[in-house]
Formats: sequence, C-alpha cells, structure tokens
Amino acid sequence: MATHEVTNQAPPLAGYDAADYPVMLEALQRAGAVHAIDEVHEVGRLAGSTQALQLGDLAEAHPPTLKTHDRYGHRVDEVVYDPSYHQLMSHAVSFGLHGAPWADNRPAPHLVRAAKLSIWAQVDAGHGCPISMTYAVVPALRANPELAAVYEPLLSSSVYDPELRVPAAKLGLTAGMSMTEKQGGSDVRANTTTAVPQPDGSYLITGHKWFTSAPMSDLFLVLAQAPAGLSCFFVPRVLPDGTRNPFHLQRLKDKLGNHSNASSEVEYDNTAGWLVGAEGRGVPTIVEMVNLTRLDCILGSAAGMRVGVSNAAHHAAHRSAFGATLIDQPLMRNVLTDLAVEAEAATLAGLWLAELTDYAVAGDERAATLRRIALAVTKYHVCKRGPIHAAEALECLGGNGYVEESRMPRLYREAPLMSVWEGSGNVAALDTLRAMAKQPETLGVFLDEVKTAAGASTELDAAVGRLEAEFSDLETLQYRARRVVGQMSQVLQGSLLVRYGNTAVAAAFLRTRLAGDRGDVFGTLPLGVDTATIIERSTPKIA
Repeated sequence: MATHEVTNQAPPLAGYDAADYPVMLEALQRAGAVHAIDEVHEVGRLAGSTQALQLGDLAEAHPPTLKTHDRYGHRVDEVVYDPSYHQLMSHAVSFGLHGAPWADNRPAPHLVRAAKLSIWAQVDAGHGCPISMTYAVVPALRANPELAAVYEPLLSSSVYDPELRVPAAKLGLTAGMSMTEKQGGSDVRANTTTAVPQPDGSYLITGHKWFTSAPMSDLFLVLAQAPAGLSCFFVPRVLPDGTRNPFHLQRLKDKLGNHSNASSEVEYDNTAGWLVGAEGRGVPTIVEMVNLTRLDCILGSAAGMRVGVSNAAHHAAHRSAFGATLIDQPLMRNVLTDLAVEAEAATLAGLWLAELTDYAVAGDERAATLRRIALAVTKYHVCKRGPIHAAEALECLGGNGYVEESRMPRLYREAPLMSVWEGSGNVAALDTLRAMAKQPETLGVFLDEVKTAAGASTELDAAVGRLEAEFSDLETLQYRARRVVGQMSQVLQGSLLVRYGNTAVAAAFLRTRLAGDRGDVFGTLPLGVDTATIIERSTPKIA
C-alpha cells in the first residue's frame, strides 16, 4: 500500500519554449533581425526540453577529471569529460554561440548570438566558458592577420570537434585564454611568465598560470613577458608537426560551482607560441577579448535571473498555502514582480550591449566609446546583483528550493562566478574610472545616451541629475566608485526601459530602483505596481 498521496506539488518545469520571453523577441525585431526569430525559438524549445535539462544535470553531476599520463607512463595532460558535456558543446556550436557571428553577414549577428546564448545558458553554465572564449578570441587574433586567416574560419565553423589534433587539420576549433597568475590575479602586469624569441619567429614560453579554464581547447591566447614587455601569444595544444606542445596540467580547481567546466593550473615549459600584436602590447591586444567575455558575464547573470524567476513563478502558480495559491497572495506577487523587474532590466541591458557590439564592429566610433564604459558599468552592477537574486528566487520554493533536484542550488552556486570572472566588483568599478580618465569623452557619451530619454520620466531625470552631481568631486571618486558605478548602471537600465521596455516594467523599475520607493529586500514594493503584467511576461508557458 502507498503510504501517502503526493499533492500540492508543482509539476516539472519542462516542455516549454525558453525563447518565449518578450524582451528578447522585441530586441530582435527592433534591430531588424527578424530573420533569426525562428532560430532563436529552436534554441528555446531545446533549452526548455526535458532532454536538454537532463544533459545539464549529467554534466553537473559528473565533473571532468584530470588524466596526466597514459597507461604506459607518457605524459598526456588531458581532461576527460562526461559525454553529456560534449553533447552540450555540440549543440552550442551548431547554434552559432561560439565564433559564428564573425562570419555572419546577416543583420545584427552579435545581438542574435547574445539572444541564443542567453537562452541556452539556462541548461548548463559550465560549457558556456569555452563557447564564450571561442567567440571572444577572434578580434584579438586578428592582430596577427596570418594566424587569423588560417584559424578564424575554424573558430566560426558549425562543427564541434573535441579531439586533440593539429588545429589546422580539424573541422572546428575552440579557444581559451591563459592570463591569471598566482601573484597578480587581475593585475596581469605583475605576470612573471617569460617568452624568449627564437630564430624562426616563434617564442618559447615558460611559467605558471593559476587559472586556465577549458584546458582541452585547441588554442589559447597567453600573456607573457617578452623582451619589450608583456605580450600576447598564440599557443596551440598540438603543434603543426603533430607533436604535443608542452602544456602541463598541474591540477583541476575544486570550485564552488561551474562544475561541468574544467578550470586548471597550467605549467608552460619551453612551450611554443607565436606573437599576436606587437611586443609589449599584450594588454591592448587582448582587451577586446576581455570586453566580449565581460559581455557574456552580463548575459550569463541575466540568464540566471530569468531562470530563477521562471522557476519561482512556476512553483508559485502550482503551490497552495493558507487557502490560496502562492502566486495569488500579495506578498508572493510582490516578490515575483520585483525579481522579474530586475531580470528584465538586466536582460535588456545585456542585449543592448550586444547590439552596440554590432555597431562597434561595423566601425561606429561612438558606439565603441559608449560600449567601453557601459560594459564596465553593467558588468559591475548586474553581476553583483546575481547572487542576491538567486537567493531570493530559491527561497520562493521554500525547502524544495534548497534541494539539489530543484536545480536552484546550482543556480545559486553559479551566480557569484559572473561577478568574479573577468575582474571582480572592485576591478570593474575601477575600470569604469580608468575609462573616464584615459578617454574623458566616454562619460559625456554615456550621459548623452541616458539623456536620450530626458523628459519622459521625472524619476529618471532626477536620477541623472544626482549622478551628474557625483562627478563634481573627482578627488574622492575612487572611494565612492562602487556607489557611483552602481548609480550609472541603474540609470542606464532605467533609460533603456523607458525607451524600449514594457511600460509596466519601466514604471516599476523607475519607482523602486531610481526613486527608492522600496525596502531593503526583494518584494518590498509600493502599492500600485502592475504585478499581473510583469509576472505574466516572466512565467513559462508549458505546452
């Protein structure tokens, strides 16, 4: 006999189109990328399927393992992944989430790729790391036109080929970056890895890298000290003659989250590399790669927020307490609405930055200047908001949200990574100040952009005025950097919502984030917010 009957539990959240999210489709239509909407829905249907979610579960449950030697004692330095990881990678590459936008001549390729990536990221965050780096490596690699001519077509290929072979002989490639060292962290100019020039034009690289993710990638951009200073190098795992380039994996990191992705310590021992860009110009050469991976940090945080809202709203719609479903109770509606507003604003900002990338790549100097500061501002604030958003979304499920099977603990563990990766909060905030110091026009361009919506909202106009006042005292600006950069991000999101967002979402954001009409935690909203419209936009529609 059954000991109990299961009641009052939400059904599994699966079998829905994760692309059925208005802010995503509205951004594509606005940019003239309607040609991609069917493709985006294809990604969305798979991302919301039981099959894809189970692949993510398997990749999370079976982390990669390090194999340093083969059975005969030969050093191989390989990472072994669960088959689910390779399936996820194959899907991501076939969707064009890696280097494909650089070879796509259709309208808004970087925006289209951002929308797809943001949707697919909900399945598994870990495999997104090599996908992101493969996307971001292309513009940096172009600093060496000969290398770019050979490898760029393979970095944009729709074929995922995981075997370690001569890169130029493969059907498709993945790429990574190897910058961080123990003594420096984000301060890469403190790096001690050396690069010694050879008569044939190559360099021999020797040193230790503290964090190198996705070490089974085919090629890496590596920072090392050459005779003229810190420089950027192209380092393949397998050399053109078929021999393994010395690339010794010391260990894999035991991380809080991102379990499906291997993050490693790498020892370079007379490892062959080729210069990318000029000697001594390593940071300027690789900075565009960092900018693009920062964009993906923003998209990843926004994706995590949307997943949290979707799971919370789905649970609340099917769970009853105290005589009514949770979603019909005012306090829960306030929490869900507040979470949804944050997620929608973050998503809109990420997609707008991707569209700016399209303009910048096409040669629009204003777009490039605006993107420089807006990326740093948004990376700081949106990625810092991710963990607290995940915690509140988890709590909406109560004890069920604390159980691994709900996938909410995984979401919670992933959230801090986006803030840590590509510069922690302080680094991102200070990078904003650095941009203003090196390119004073960036602040003017930023303020002009947010003022495009001037007169449309008293809350926004007042917030812009308060922001401008912050710059009257430049001597203490570094001390106030976090506050000021946070204000910049919220003003930018508010301006974007006024211009392009849903009216109800924009009104709620302006009143709560810019006018301060809220409490100190999620769900402490004022009366009059259109909770019905906002929750409806974020609730998954199961077929």
